[in-house]
Formats: sequence, structure tokens, C-alpha cells
Amino acid sequence: MRVGVFDSGAGGLTVAKSLLQTPLFDEIIYYGDTARVPYGIKDSNTIIRYGLEAIEFFNNFDIDLLITACNTVSAYALNDMREVASYPVYGVIEPGIWALEKKGINKDANILIIATRATINSKRYQIEIAKKGFKNIMALQTGMLVPIVEEGIFEGKVLEAMLEYYFKDIATPDAIILGCTHFPLIAKSIKNFFHNKPILIHSGEAIVEYLLSLGYKKLPKTPSMQIYASDNVKNLRTIAKKWLSQ
Repeated sequence: MRVGVFDSGAGGLTVAKSLLQTPLFDEIIYYGDTARVPYGIKDSNTIIRYGLEAIEFFNNFDIDLLITACNTVSAYALNDMREVASYPVYGVIEPGIWALEKKGINKDANILIIATRATINSKRYQIEIAKKGFKNIMALQTGMLVPIVEEGIFEGKVLEAMLEYYFKDIATPDAIILGCTHFPLIAKSIKNFFHNKPILIHSGEAIVEYLLSLGYKKLPKTPSMQIYASDNVKNLRTIAKKWLSQ
């Protein structure tokens, strides 16, 4: 089987990494829209258009399903993409919320969602988590963390200063939804900031467990992977080589 993984840029490589570590498919086709990253500052109509254009790209490949690794696209464009695709299209928001429930976290726990402006403004996480009975939900726009990760900064003073900027007035949560595929790369620094106390929900890990729950089976060998980009594919492949080894 062949799976497509779509992201606004390099962040979706964290989802691809989980699919490499827990093989469910024979081949991964990765497409990063690097010419137009970030999506988190775009309006909803633009995000939907980008999602539909991604379907056109993947129609050139005989994929069995598509994973929209970008949380922002998952928030705004998933239904539109499903309407025109000839294969199943999965986002990462539903699996992330499913994973939160599977952790057995108390419904009175303090849940923090960190994501881009567009994802937070969609209220998709907040509404769906509240439907599951969680009472204490806080959503925080942390979009400036995206370019820091894109620069390959996963720890150190620059990142620590940005985490201090965002989190200085926030009490330590019980769980944090990493609502952007870039954020698993700085998960260690985020946990350290909160003294290693919060449970972190990671989109890549969540989508793998979610697909397993739907009946997809583990395969005995690591899948092959092709990487494409709308701009500077050489740079994306360099990033992939580095990130996938983290």
C-alpha cells in the first residue's frame, strides 16, 4: 500500500517519521508546500484552496490514502478534500483528540492546546475536546515557534526565550496537545519548561495508533519514501535527512 503525507512545509516529516518507525505502508509519498509555508497565517478560503491543490498533486500517484499532516488544513479543508478525493483522507485533529482520550486523563485535568493562529481560531480542537467532557481547556497561539523549528533550532537560548514568552504566565498543564506538526521536534524543550510534568499528545504518534485502531496492520519492513516540494525540494530533502534521524 502507498500513503500520501501532505503538509504546508517540513513539519509533516514528524508524521512521516512515525509512519517509518511503525510501518503500515510499503511506500510514503511526502509533499511539502514549501513555497507557501506557513499556512497558519492564511485565511480559510486560501487554506481550502491549497488543500484541494494538494489532492491534484497526489492524483498523479496511485495512493491508497492521504494523511493531511498539517493541523491548519485538517481544521479547515478536510471535508472539501474528502469530497473530491478518490481515496480516504485523514487529518490529524481527530486522531489527536482520540489519543487524548486513550491516555485516560481525568476530565477535570488542565488541557493546553498550542498551535498556529488559524488552527486556534478554527476552534476545532476546543469544541471537540469539550464534547469529550473535558472541562478545563486553554488554547494558545504559538505560531512563532514554527519558523524557529524550520531553522533547525530544537533547543537552546533562542527557543527557551520564546517558550518563556508564550508560557511565562501559564500554570503547568496536565496535558499539552501539540497542535502543529513542527512542535514534536521541540517536545523535549517544552516538557523541560514545565518540569517534565505534562503528558504531550503528538500528531504522528496519534495518527499511527488511530490507523491501527481502524484495522491497518503493521508491516515487517520499513517503507520507502519519496519527497516532493513546491519549492526547493533539495532543501526539504536535506531537512528530512536531519529530522528523521533525530
